[in-house]
This record gives sequence, structure tokens and C-alpha cells, in this order.
Amino acid sequence: MQAKQFIPSARGASPWTRQQRVSLLAWDCSWSLLCAWTPKPLNRWRLLILRLFGAKIEGNPFVHQRARIQVPWNLTLCSGASLGDRTNIYSLDKVTIGRRAVIGQESYLCTGTHDLYSVDLPLLTSPIIVDYDTFIGARAFVLPGVTIGYGAVVGACSVVTRDVPPETWVAGNPARILEKS
Repeated sequence: MQAKQFIPSARGASPWTRQQRVSLLAWDCSWSLLCAWTPKPLNRWRLLILRLFGAKIEGNPFVHQRARIQVPWNLTLCSGASLGDRTNIYSLDKVTIGRRAVIGQESYLCTGTHDLYSVDLPLLTSPIIVDYDTFIGARAFVLPGVTIGYGAVVGACSVVTRDVPPETWVAGNPARILEKS
């Protein structure tokens, strides 16, 4: 998938418009004040706040109160999906979490990076897709543009640098396919 590129007007300049920055500030404040302190049973409340900020919610996924979502209007959560404790969804581009997919605690799904070969260091973004019935273990890191196929398992602390085929188990840094015994 082709990465989107954002070239800043000056080094260190924000790739976001003023309106986007205001929206992101409103989101950060709202999540902190309305959701971060809520107990687990108030999941429907957290989903409502996510919807109000443009997240696409299908059915009844679970979002832990300490999950961190950078840009909610770039997030799609399908029924039965679960974002664990301190999961970080750095959604500078689209992130789709499929039905019954589990994203383990402290995992990091990152849709943005920089072109280190360019003196301007432009921001590059690519979407992440986590298909249905997948499991991403604790503290795993998923890079921009990765698709994790249905039924796949990503081991804890793995770094996923490329697509994971359906019904495959991967682990390590970088993540590699585990042989079936």
C-alpha cells in the first residue's frame, strides 16, 4: 500500500491544520476527563465518546479505560474486538480492528513514521488492518502499512514489520513465522 507523505513547510512544523490540532486537543481533554478514570463496566460510555469523535464502532467492542487512541476518527472497531490496558493506537492513518480481534496490553499499533532519507523528514503514514479472530500479544509493536490476517497470532514483545498471513503465528524482532511442531 502506498504511504501518504506530508512534507512540513518548515522543520518541526506540524502536519496538522489548525482545525485538526484543535480537534485533537478537544479529543485529548475529553478522553482524560470523561473516560480515562471510568471503571471497566462503563465500556458503553467510552464507546459513545469514541463515536462522538468520529470512530466507527460496529457492534460491541471493548476499549480499556487506559487505552490511548491518538486520532479517533481514523479508528474502526468491529464487534467483539478488544483494546487492552495501555494499548496505544497511534492512528495518524486508518486503523481497522476486526471482529473478535484482541490487542494485548501495552501493544503499540503505529501508522506513522518519517522518511529518514529526506532532509525534510516528511511524515509518512500507512493504514494498519488487524483482521478478525486475531491475537496480538502484550507489548507487540506493529509498523505502518501492516495487515495481520484472520486467525493470526503475534507473540508478546514482537515487532511486526510486514504483513502476517492468515492463521499464522509470528514472534520475535523482527517477527518471523513460527514453525508448527
